[in-house]
Amino acid sequence: MLTFLGNRLLQLIPTLFFVSLIIFCLQQLLPGDPALVMAGEERDPEVIAQIRRQYRLDQPLPVQYVYWVKGVVTGDLGESMRIKVPVRDLILEKLPVTAQLATMAIVIALVIGVGAGIISAVKKGTLWDYAANVLALWGISTPNFWLGIMLIFLFSVKLGWLPASGFVHLSQDWRASLAATIMPAFVLGNAIAAVLMRHTRSAMLAVLDSDYVRTARAKGLRERTVILKHAMRNALTPVITLAALELGTLLSGAVLTEQIFSIPGFGKLIVDSVFNRDYAVVQGVVLVTATTYLALNLLADVAYILVNPRLRG
Repeated sequence: MLTFLGNRLLQLIPTLFFVSLIIFCLQQLLPGDPALVMAGEERDPEVIAQIRRQYRLDQPLPVQYVYWVKGVVTGDLGESMRIKVPVRDLILEKLPVTAQLATMAIVIALVIGVGAGIISAVKKGTLWDYAANVLALWGISTPNFWLGIMLIFLFSVKLGWLPASGFVHLSQDWRASLAATIMPAFVLGNAIAAVLMRHTRSAMLAVLDSDYVRTARAKGLRERTVILKHAMRNALTPVITLAALELGTLLSGAVLTEQIFSIPGFGKLIVDSVFNRDYAVVQGVVLVTATTYLALNLLADVAYILVNPRLRG
């Protein structure tokens, strides 16, 4: 296990280097000049020149990249050109918001998707199977923005049970925090649950027809033990992969859902940064998102070994 982790961590170093290079290069393709945006309407040439010197925009691109990488290595992601706040502080402010929303959404998706997928596979051809497939079809075909608006209309406007928008940190009031995030979390988890259900069902159907499952049944083991201990553990590998990728997507920011529910998360931060040509913020957010994806993939590989003993060795 330690050797495996060491090899994977070593592989992350060149991967992060190429990711940072791609992020920096693609950033330069954005239209517009951040110096002109920051200079305002008058656009005094002296002010524009000062801005270029201050943020090293007058330097060649390789030099700008080297300065940026040096800062990243030391934990300095630069400063927002628009609001003059360190990018690291902005990320630390927005990341917990999106992390809480993403965690709740993936938990909802796993409970609904994996549970429905197992039931659908075990009860293949029955009413339970058809109901689970209808649930999956509903989740895949329902637009997030429409579902969000309908939930606000029902639970906030009509029933008055939940707040229509806003966000409260867990440290301030955990009840109000859960009440504010349960609807957007369900909106995000609903679509992911549909995909997880289809993958879980396919994996479970393949495992249930395997020789070792038939052997376990022939030994007289209870059906519940056969399904949960023998079949489900071996069917979880593709589900873990998908869940890790979906969690990474959620952590990168669910733009539409955050806009509908007025949640100040990663999605809103990166959209505002792109529109304002705030290069440092865009680069910092995308780099953190890419690093999160790599870390989640590593955790998924570790989870394979923990869930499936056959992969150890």
